Amino acid sequence: MINLRVGGVPEHFNYPWYLTLKNKEYTNNNINLRWKDFPGGTGEMCNALRNGEVDIAIVLTEGIIKDIANGNPSKIVQTFVQSPLVWGIHVAANSKFKTIHDLQHATIAISRHGSGSHLMAIVNAYNQGWDVSKLKFKVVNNLEGGIIALQNGDVDYFMWEHFTTKPLVDKGIFRRIKDCPTPWPCFVIAVRNEVLEKNYREVQKILEIINKKTKTFKNIPHIESTLSKRYEQKLPDIKEWLKITNWNSGKKITKNIITRIQNKMIFFNVIEKKKNSSDFIKNMYL
Repeated sequence: MINLRVGGVPEHFNYPWYLTLKNKEYTNNNINLRWKDFPGGTGEMCNALRNGEVDIAIVLTEGIIKDIANGNPSKIVQTFVQSPLVWGIHVAANSKFKTIHDLQHATIAISRHGSGSHLMAIVNAYNQGWDVSKLKFKVVNNLEGGIIALQNGDVDYFMWEHFTTKPLVDKGIFRRIKDCPTPWPCFVIAVRNEVLEKNYREVQKILEIINKKTKTFKNIPHIESTLSKRYEQKLPDIKEWLKITNWNSGKKITKNIITRIQNKMIFFNVIEKKKNSSDFIKNMYL
């Protein structure tokens, strides 16, 4: 039995992983795959890949590209969620800020530097025509930290996935100012280089299993109700999320895709210069 560890955010995007693990689909293929939640998001997972805490991670595209460019010894093996991620721009319910223009000089909560909440705040600033060099950030570690920081007035706004934070909006804890979708596919699967060298076939099998599940995920009976209860979301919100979310289901990631994303990230000043796109990916579908 081969032991491997996979990590991801504890959100509805990763429920297909839960189902395959629950059904022992990896164990049946002689792979002891263990899941670890990362509520801190992609920045936390990039660190976990670097230090060997996990072998595989389901991470935000922009975060892992930036971290691989900065020396993370991992490769992207495929896109996981093909559709954009919709980032909600949130303030405290009683905040004085009313419109996106009010936030130009405000302090931004981020889970950590290099995280999606950090990088997408930069993307949003470019979209608004703001001076990115003047953005002010405060690290809050995770969503819970963002809630506390907003309520205490330590920060002014916080960007996190729209549907994950919708219950906080419904409860009057957050108020959403605007949405900011990613200009690229949102989640990819990254694997440590050492694992790709030693366990290439096992990683292939893991991808085969999860891709088979995501291909039919929307057709699972009562999946809307299941997700609604598990993630404490209103049923209409889950139905809307399922409508706009598309998993990749096994198409290989190409150098052209990485190049296009790098070009956008350079334009947004998220990375300094473009690197060879083949350095970021490992083709698992030879």
